[in-house]
Amino acid sequence: MAESSSDTGGATAQLGEDADLDHERGTRGQLVIKDRAISRIAVAAALQVPGVVRQSGGLSRLTGRDLPRAEVCMGTESVAVTLYIAVAWPCPIAVLSREVHREVGDRIAALTGLPMDRLHVVVAAAVPASAQDGAEVDCQQLAAPGTPPARLVPSRAPLTRPAAAPVALLVAGALLVLAVLTGREFLIAHEVIAPAAWLRNSIEWSARLHWQPWMLPAAVAAVFAGLALIFVAVKPRIRTHLPLGDAGSAVVWVRPTDVARMCSARARTVAGVRSVQTIVDGKRTTVHITPDGEVTAPALESAIREVVEPGLATLAAPRPLRIKVGRVRP
Repeated sequence: MAESSSDTGGATAQLGEDADLDHERGTRGQLVIKDRAISRIAVAAALQVPGVVRQSGGLSRLTGRDLPRAEVCMGTESVAVTLYIAVAWPCPIAVLSREVHREVGDRIAALTGLPMDRLHVVVAAAVPASAQDGAEVDCQQLAAPGTPPARLVPSRAPLTRPAAAPVALLVAGALLVLAVLTGREFLIAHEVIAPAAWLRNSIEWSARLHWQPWMLPAAVAAVFAGLALIFVAVKPRIRTHLPLGDAGSAVVWVRPTDVARMCSARARTVAGVRSVQTIVDGKRTTVHITPDGEVTAPALESAIREVVEPGLATLAAPRPLRIKVGRVRP
């Protein structure tokens, strides 16, 4: 019994030494998770949510700022992520955002062991759902079973800046100047500074004024100025964008410049076109064409009308299309 007890004690001591050795080995290094790894996890998790799509093109190819992308801020015990995504339009943004929060938070916590402190989701772009790899993206998968399709709420028409804005800026500037002059008069009255009093002298000068011939035209000018200010205050603001789809329930608005660029891009696809310039005004859309001499003007005009009019048909109120074919340049 004594010998057996001695062997057991030796084995126990050996196990203790092995445990201490394993503990020492485990404390010799540390696990470091780079920001880039968490960024890639967040992007991959976001793409698992129906409605989040990849977008690359334009300047993003030069800057490398494709969508989705993530900016990560690491803490000692948590992580904060700002996630920029592109969504398939139309899509319920609020529901999609909740799903992105859930999916990205769960994936980062499961793979890194770090809890999510903050996740900011920024919808940086919206692209047509049918344009993604030739397949329709079903955003309604985000909704619970039996939930009716999301209803698109019409947006307000973009309008120009109020005509009274410049007048308001002038009045605000005048009030600020008056406030400075009033403070100056206050310091002069309390003998803090001792320059000439501008406001007091001006008021005393105006109090001594009597009728002068210039006062009548000045009064008439003041009346017209007042009427002009009333007019600019009540003048309706002009719509700056054109609605797509139904004018009464428009959700997407485009600038006339964008419509002109779209028409020019479509016209350039026609053979025989050397250069294109499009002007979109309040009455019509005018496409100026410079041919290269290989196609007759009637045939060229017919081909351009065929490719440009379908694009204009997406507008709620398409402008009449007018095509001008110029002379052939040598």
